[in-house]
Amino acid sequence: MKVTLKGPKLKPCEIELEHNTIVTDILKDYESSMPFLIVACKVNNMYRGLNHEIHHDCELEFLDITNQAAWSIYINSLQFLYIKAVHDVMGKEYKVSIENSLNKGLYTNIWPNVNEEDIKRIQTRMKELVELDIPIVKEYMSIENAKKLALVKGRKETVDLLETISNIDDLYIFSLDNETEIFYSLMVPSTGYLTLFELRPYKKGVLLRYPHPEDPLHIPKYEDQELLYNAFSTANRWGNLMNISYVRDLNRMVKNHQYEDLFLMQEALHEKNISDIADMISQRHKRVVLICGPSSSGKTTFAKRLCIQLRVNGLKPLYMGTDDYFVEMDEKPRDENGELDLESIRAVDVNLFQKDLKGLLEGKEVDMPTFDFVNNTKVFGQRFTRIDSNGVIVIEGIHALNRILTESIDENEKFKIYISPFTPIGIDHQNRISTTDARMLRRLVRDYQFRGRSAKTTLADWPKVRKGENVNIFPFNKEADVFFNSNCIYELSVLKKYAEPLLREIKRNEPGYAEAQRMLGFLKFIVSIEDDSKIVNNSIIREFIGGSTLVH
Repeated sequence: MKVTLKGPKLKPCEIELEHNTIVTDILKDYESSMPFLIVACKVNNMYRGLNHEIHHDCELEFLDITNQAAWSIYINSLQFLYIKAVHDVMGKEYKVSIENSLNKGLYTNIWPNVNEEDIKRIQTRMKELVELDIPIVKEYMSIENAKKLALVKGRKETVDLLETISNIDDLYIFSLDNETEIFYSLMVPSTGYLTLFELRPYKKGVLLRYPHPEDPLHIPKYEDQELLYNAFSTANRWGNLMNISYVRDLNRMVKNHQYEDLFLMQEALHEKNISDIADMISQRHKRVVLICGPSSSGKTTFAKRLCIQLRVNGLKPLYMGTDDYFVEMDEKPRDENGELDLESIRAVDVNLFQKDLKGLLEGKEVDMPTFDFVNNTKVFGQRFTRIDSNGVIVIEGIHALNRILTESIDENEKFKIYISPFTPIGIDHQNRISTTDARMLRRLVRDYQFRGRSAKTTLADWPKVRKGENVNIFPFNKEADVFFNSNCIYELSVLKKYAEPLLREIKRNEPGYAEAQRMLGFLKFIVSIEDDSKIVNNSIIREFIGGSTLVH
């Protein structure tokens, strides 16, 4: 059979192979020329593990952790290694829960509690298992047998989840020596691939840290993220208030048509939090409010709802979105590959923004632009605006916390808010729902409905968006005064009916196909809410699905 090879730093070439050749056997001849460790691959535009057998002519692409999907596979495999080490050191009765992203890693809990010495022993055991290079074996198991396995392990949330879904026949089951677990993603072939990691005690849990795509050879420098920890703690508390800890809880409510109360409860929690933030701004007499967050965090809706609460407090807020200050099409910056870089602060007309901001604070009338995303141009003459001495300027955008944007303003006048949808529910104890995936679904739906962009275009742009976030957004979140969680706990059930048809439209020969299939596989575990008419029209989720009175 003929196989076309691709990979990092590998010039595409065609080779001939025997049928039923395993990818790892092919990789042996090429891995020394790769810049980083290969952990996964794509076969005919589908993500596959390196133990995949090739049976026919195909295109094979090697992936290292600079690829987001391959990075996720590395992390999932590392979680399995971690669980195995905990059980080897502490005993099978100990349970591990993977909670959320934190401090460039994962925040986890171990029950019963462990101390610092226990954590050192667990890390030592992980390193021993890596040295032993034990195979991680994948097999398929029927839903019924998977339920029995979960029951034996005391994973009632997994059993309940599998009982709420009807569109999956079998699952991935992975074995590592005497450890068998249900994971919903691919794994590396063996523990020998998992050489980079560290464990740290943090709060009441443990941080599992690892390299990131922008620097695959090193674990990032440790920086405490107290505000982010508190934001996830609040998200978990909100989940408990709504009796939702896992996807199974959400699926049950959807199937029993109990989700209208969820809509109302979520909005009440958001409104209370926004009101509290407005009170802080009023009490501190801030003149400029800066709202920053990664793509599809709901910045626009949040900013406008905050403006309403500031008015309730007797202030006169003015909304000022940085998206309206994009440079013209012929001025848009390009990255090192010559491609448009819309995530860079150079994509914002900073000079015009600062001129208008200064003019407003001085009490002058300003002709504020509105950006036309369909025609890619600023439109003037529609918003002649001024503020008085009681005015507060509310600025939102991915660069709002970058001091370059507001360098002429005294820091004491600023109140800084970081916003992101911190997902409080997991699929089960060890399979979390990525905040990044939730944002990507939001963006996919919004771009199609309101920005004239296809799903394949959005997926193609997503790696650049993520790269831009690592440079332009995440480094600045530590400057925030408060974090706001924009997640709607029911949102995956709502987004599913909009996103699935868009993902299915992507064809096998199109670049976004593998990612579309990964997302469709994840969405199979979510029961869809078909009737979202009872979601209030100022909800953050309306920014993405439509029907908002605040945006579009």
